[in-house]
Amino acid sequence: MRFWLDRGVDGLRLDAINFCFHDAKLRDNPPRPPNERRARGFNAENPYGFQWHKFNNTQPDMLPFLQEIPPMMDKFPDAVALGEISSDDSTATVAEYTQPGRLHMAYSFELLSNESSPRHIRETVEQLRVRAPQSWPCWTISNHDVERVVSRWGRSAPHLPHFATQLTALICALRGSVCIFEGEELGLGEADVPYEALRDPYGIAFWPSFKGRDGCRTPMPWDATSRGGFSSGEPWLPVPEQHLGLSVEAQERDPSSALHGFRKLLAWRRGQELLIDGEIEFLAATESVLAFRRFDDRGSMLAAFNLSAQVATLPLAQIQVTRSIGGHGLPEGSFASATLTLPGHGVAFFQLAAR
Repeated sequence: MRFWLDRGVDGLRLDAINFCFHDAKLRDNPPRPPNERRARGFNAENPYGFQWHKFNNTQPDMLPFLQEIPPMMDKFPDAVALGEISSDDSTATVAEYTQPGRLHMAYSFELLSNESSPRHIRETVEQLRVRAPQSWPCWTISNHDVERVVSRWGRSAPHLPHFATQLTALICALRGSVCIFEGEELGLGEADVPYEALRDPYGIAFWPSFKGRDGCRTPMPWDATSRGGFSSGEPWLPVPEQHLGLSVEAQERDPSSALHGFRKLLAWRRGQELLIDGEIEFLAATESVLAFRRFDDRGSMLAAFNLSAQVATLPLAQIQVTRSIGGHGLPEGSFASATLTLPGHGVAFFQLAAR
């Protein structure tokens, strides 16, 4: 860690940080009963959920180790220590590992499964807030271990051009920091990697019930050439044909592309102070709509997201809207007669009157 901090990195993502120690007696993890083979944050076909991970991670030795990190990080006040955590109760582990004197923040796998309902997102955020009220959260909906989010969360809905940007807007509106996985800015879906091209030992061993993680690990498509402009040599994984049409080069030419939408959204968010560090209070989580308030002594903002492809309405008699906050580039909802109306995969940001 010190090696990279001395070279001026902005921070360190500590991969699988709770796996640094294992059981000293090398005991086997107990198997999960077949009806419980589903680890939180993992899909049912993933063999990771076939065990209770009692002995291979989250050991007591971790806490003294974590407490060695802050004295070193304090010498680099602009750098951050971010942990990736996966355990049988990841929310509890995040809460424990981000107490004062440990990591600055951590993310877990709760939003990395197929479960994408507004209720699930609300419960995940609220549970962490209750368990770790002093911790600063971090959220991600894609990484190198799971199916890409536009495929995972968009399987049952028609693909809309702005869908990927809406999902980015959602996690950027939650209280906390955000990790973006490469390709999200292009709206890349999961690649279909043939068995003979697989590199992930996990996928090779469990094919075809679990195809592994190579589908989200294919090279970044920079242009439409056969290797996507990624390399002049043969890349580790093939560039899928369906990604070439979504290359950076192609999207740069299209003002309506996911890439331009991503840039516009993040530039807009930088100007929204309440989204950066305000408090959060959930107002509703229906079958399709998630709505919450971001607020502090500077003011109050409504943020709402329709996670379905159909128009959705939501009664919100408990709030008073003063004006719409536009400029984010996504399809916008309207508010009238104490009811919020959102287009398919649309959003709404409104300034609220003081309570």
